[in-house]
Amino acid sequence: MRRLFGLVSPGCLALLGALALVPVATAAQASPQYRVAHELSLPGDDGWDYLTFEPAGHRLFIAHGTRVQVVDTDKLALAGEIADTPGVHGIALAPDLGRGYVSAGRSGVIVVFDLKTLARLKEIKATGENPDAVLYDAASQRVFTFNGRGRNATAVDARTDEVIGTIPLDAKPEFAVADGKGRVYVNLEDKSSLAVIDPQKLTVTSVWPISGCEEPSGLALDAAGRRLFPVCANKVMAVMDAASGKVLGSAPIGGGVDAGAFDPGSRLAFASCGEGVLTVVSTNAAGAARVVQSLPTRGGARTMALDVRTHRIYLVTADFGAAPAATPEHPHPRPPIMPGSFRLLVLEPQ
Repeated sequence: MRRLFGLVSPGCLALLGALALVPVATAAQASPQYRVAHELSLPGDDGWDYLTFEPAGHRLFIAHGTRVQVVDTDKLALAGEIADTPGVHGIALAPDLGRGYVSAGRSGVIVVFDLKTLARLKEIKATGENPDAVLYDAASQRVFTFNGRGRNATAVDARTDEVIGTIPLDAKPEFAVADGKGRVYVNLEDKSSLAVIDPQKLTVTSVWPISGCEEPSGLALDAAGRRLFPVCANKVMAVMDAASGKVLGSAPIGGGVDAGAFDPGSRLAFASCGEGVLTVVSTNAAGAARVVQSLPTRGGARTMALDVRTHRIYLVTADFGAAPAATPEHPHPRPPIMPGSFRLLVLEPQ
């Protein structure tokens, strides 16, 4: 410091002294901190699965038991529903075609609905058992269901709503994302891997092991940065290069995770965990990851959707009673959902 001071004028020394008093913001300080801002009670006492946000309509689609509930997120009020979707898992939206697609796992069909009116249009039989995650790839204008027990994926031409093929996966697929440039990525839960699909050729082009990750469920994509964020049952979020499949880094998350999201505005990744924690993760240019917030939410809040315009995060959960005693037929019984306790949680940055 003495040597530096000897090379500058008194005026520069004064400026340096003033700058020294200005705190330098760390990455953690620069990252927004989230809070649970609102709760909205919703009808129904069934289980739930995926949430899907519609940016243009400011609506949230919630898979809930045998129906899809639709919430107006500006008013935070129930705006409608799509009934008769037994064992509903996921909802995919095709705004360019004015339609939506629901995977009804118990009946093995894809329910097609009108995106404006929510009216049912038709049913499409999936080519594998228990269609779970469902994805619309706008680049190819194709819908894909990822069939859990079928261990495959069904491809549908969204312009005609006709099945055009089946993609064998030889694994239990979970959540999927599309990059809009000719690649669809899907987690393979029971193989702790990720498959890359060509949506035009309907072929698997690569299968990448996810080092350090066990049973990946949710998956998020940073399309601009070419990063993937699988979230895993062993309380890990991995960071992967979307071009090569190389694992670049990882961060610890909560237990019971089922969904991941990425916000391109804040450059943050999220994991919603059933133990009642939202883990917020920041990454650097090299892919190294670190936790910037572990926000207590509510037990069971394991699935989520993100509004990148407002940066709101949506979770759903309910209250639970005591789990029944285990039996040989049901060695891991689930606790019952308490009547009237299902609700939407709205998280906002402070």
